[in-house]
Amino acid sequence: MEEIPFNRPRLVGTEHRYIDEALATGKISGNGVFGRRCASWLRDKVGASAAMITPSCTAALEMSGILGRLEPGDEVIVPAFTFVSTANAFALRGAVPVFVDIDEATLNIDPGAIERAITKRTRAIVVVHYAGIACDMDAIMAIASRHGLIVIEDAAHALPAWYGDRPLGSIGHLSTFSFHETKNLQCGEGGALLVNDPELVQRAEIVQEKGTNRSRFFRGEVDKYTWLDIGSSYLLSEVGAAFLWAQIEYADAITAERVGIWERYYEAFAELEDAGLVRRPVVPAECRHSGHLFYLLLPSADERDDFIRDLRRAGVHSVFHYLPLNLSPGGRRFGREPERPVVTESVSDRLVRLPLWSGLGEERTEQVVDAVRSVVTSGALRR
Repeated sequence: MEEIPFNRPRLVGTEHRYIDEALATGKISGNGVFGRRCASWLRDKVGASAAMITPSCTAALEMSGILGRLEPGDEVIVPAFTFVSTANAFALRGAVPVFVDIDEATLNIDPGAIERAITKRTRAIVVVHYAGIACDMDAIMAIASRHGLIVIEDAAHALPAWYGDRPLGSIGHLSTFSFHETKNLQCGEGGALLVNDPELVQRAEIVQEKGTNRSRFFRGEVDKYTWLDIGSSYLLSEVGAAFLWAQIEYADAITAERVGIWERYYEAFAELEDAGLVRRPVVPAECRHSGHLFYLLLPSADERDDFIRDLRRAGVHSVFHYLPLNLSPGGRRFGREPERPVVTESVSDRLVRLPLWSGLGEERTEQVVDAVRSVVTSGALRR
């Protein structure tokens, strides 16, 4: 029986040709033909004032910290259940990540926990659309408006996904996306910053170009460029952008395929959920997800660990996800938790992600389904 990896990056077939075209232009550093093409597509797809292609989502988050003018001692509210970059990008500015709990249904940041965590030092709220399922953005934007806070969407899982009729990434002041090899659209490593506040666009260009007005120089708007602000080298190379453009051309097909696999898993495990053996993802009626990942929640940490081990023996590789940032050495050193995020800690112990990648195919998908059913029911019998 074929071993099924947790992830396998898909090539659509035109990556090499576009990379050759990029090399032939003689400009491969960044913001060339392919970089601008990717940025324009993303800007139009989401409906932002500007889009900037970056080396990673982490880099885009770092840019958002600079654009938010965060200073040492400022506080940034983040979910405790997220990847380290969501917090680290702001700790680099000297800001304090404030870890709050998640909603038990969606695993997204809890608006009530946000409200309780706000202090006179709070400057920003970072929301993570976990599994490409939207946070409660109406509630979060209302909280931000009442307290004069900036909202940054970490939409690494959410291209494309919607909250009502609004694409995720278009609602906060700033948003970030990932093109890591595990994402729907990928170029190995890559990301993007979207700017929804027009007043931040010009400064974002400067921050991306090492703190200079180099972008304006290349457009012929100034006769020389110089150092104006803090910034860094937040440009994806043209080689990476050419690879990404090949993926973008197949965006609709890739998304449809992943959503189809997600829906097959969801339907297949309904009986296991009805029997109280697992819990499937919850997608609110107003949300349309991206098909980025599919998870199950097991009853306990031991059962989750047994599940991963037994599934591996059946030839299917599954993984757990985030460890709570509030419990990590870095989280304890650089952040704080106003109240214990008990849902985060429980979910982290019990969550398992199943293989979900473009190219998985019907036969392998059914192999995963059969293995999960067998492992879960045999575990139930052992209990």
